[in-house]
Amino acid sequence: MTGRRVTCPNCGAATNLAGAAIRISVQKDAAERERGASTVAPAAVRIIDNIEKVIVGKRDEIELTLVAFLAGGHVLLEDVPGVAKTMLARALARSIGCEFKRIQCTPDLLPNDITGSSVFNPKTADFEFRPGPLFAQIVLADEINRATPRAQSALLEAMGERKITADGVNYDLTPPFFLIATQNPIDHEGTFPLPEAQLDRFLMRLSLGYPRTEDEIAMLLRLQLSHPIDDLEAVTAAPELLDCQQAVRQVHVDEKVSRYIVGIIQATREHPDLSLGGSPRASLALLRCAQAFAAIHSFDFIMPDDVKQIVYPVLGHRLILRPESRLRKKTVRGVLDEILNAVPVPAMPATAFAR
Repeated sequence: MTGRRVTCPNCGAATNLAGAAIRISVQKDAAERERGASTVAPAAVRIIDNIEKVIVGKRDEIELTLVAFLAGGHVLLEDVPGVAKTMLARALARSIGCEFKRIQCTPDLLPNDITGSSVFNPKTADFEFRPGPLFAQIVLADEINRATPRAQSALLEAMGERKITADGVNYDLTPPFFLIATQNPIDHEGTFPLPEAQLDRFLMRLSLGYPRTEDEIAMLLRLQLSHPIDDLEAVTAAPELLDCQQAVRQVHVDEKVSRYIVGIIQATREHPDLSLGGSPRASLALLRCAQAFAAIHSFDFIMPDDVKQIVYPVLGHRLILRPESRLRKKTVRGVLDEILNAVPVPAMPATAFAR
């Protein structure tokens, strides 16, 4: 069929055949992913919709915060002042009916101000322990980089082990425990930057950003008479959330997805533009967040797309660029884009896996 003009059925490109005829197979559309009977999704939708009564136009960021919460981690909110970082923590605590405490970090903040201390009671002639704000279930550490490293380190045990040691006594924290820390990336005067080892303890780093024009107008209309946070009611309770956290762990992870996650992490360790790649804790963080992301969307198994959706907030604060790469205007997000394009994506079926 020399000289015949043909059109590719897949991409639509037209070409002239100069030789023997060839056969082009038509690619089939990928099947829709099968949804399961997730118990997490209904609770997650109620919580997100409730928080959106207070925070307008930030559904993706609210969803990622809930992903970190259900995965059992903690969140670092890094953004400019006045974009509702504190309000997000308050709205989440009210929506789930949990105790909320705020720690305003300052250079003179002491570890005992966070964890609590023993106070002498003259009536009993004995010392009594008075719990600090870290004993709440939802804790906001506002402007964490303004606290000294000594005060910052008081949060590590609570974040990692869900317990506090004070005066030689261990105290278990009431589950669920979730810490949201905020910091301002613009003003660095009088601050103590978090070291890499402490940044790695946060499951995600998020940024809310400025709202769109229409969203900001809607916010002004809502706040004209009163603040919606004052009338926000709980839409779930702590026991249901604990069940949801356990259900997230039951989301199936195929070996191919595990290899895909490890492949991404190993690529960060070998990338020439990075001086520090992801640790095994980063691998586990990707796995847990992918499980929670899938559960929130009513899926009972993980696909590689779930990993791609959460790779930036999970790995962005764990990787360090080389100085020469910064001079070439390289960014961590750009490096992650290169890695995601280079690591082979495993072929997965769109149906639930047999247990």
